[in-house]
Amino acid sequence: MKAAPEAQKRLLQLAELDSILDRLAHRRRTLPELAEIDEAAARQARLSTQVISAETESGDLARDQAKAERDVDAVRSRAERDQKRLDSGQVGSPKELAGLQSEITSLRRRQGDLEEVVLEIMERRESADARVATLTAERDEAATVRAAGEERRDTAFAEIDKERAETDGKRSGIATDIPADLLALYEKLRGQYGVGAAMLRGGRCQGCKVSLSIADLNQIRAAAPDEVVRCEECRRILVRTPESGL
Repeated sequence: MKAAPEAQKRLLQLAELDSILDRLAHRRRTLPELAEIDEAAARQARLSTQVISAETESGDLARDQAKAERDVDAVRSRAERDQKRLDSGQVGSPKELAGLQSEITSLRRRQGDLEEVVLEIMERRESADARVATLTAERDEAATVRAAGEERRDTAFAEIDKERAETDGKRSGIATDIPADLLALYEKLRGQYGVGAAMLRGGRCQGCKVSLSIADLNQIRAAAPDEVVRCEECRRILVRTPESGL
């Protein structure tokens, strides 16, 4: 392949711009905010699940407490009715009187047991409510961290995308001045090796950093200025300049 030396030198400008584009793409993919956002999002999701679990537990305990309190009220009401009947003097039979007193004693005992149950449930519910409050605060904090990270990410993306657009514009301007066949070869090599063209400087390929042999240098030295030469090591296009050491 042949191409004017000036066209070949433009490949170096193109390669420099492509290197900038690659760095921008890498920076966009590896922004520290991305890992921060993922971590905060995972924590937020995990805490949201825990909040739902704690709220469910609190709700179940609230229903258990309400039922236990109804049971206490029912036992208390029955004991109060029996006590009023006993106090009224309407019970004349000693056997019935003894039975009523025994029932009142049993009801008072049952009431005490149920009140202990209510107190236990209340303590468990308070603990569950406190857990809901703690988890909710932690979840909201994770959401705040995530939102802050997303804002920083979006700002960084905007800066990167602006620089990328400017670089793309410069690249397009340079690419139009490069012959189609030379540009196609460059793009093919860039796809294969990441860098399509490199300067030959001081007898060394700046793409693979390998010093060329004397035979290779003599062959390049003998090539016409418009001959497109390649590095024997990395196969990239070698661009000759006054710094090539030829």
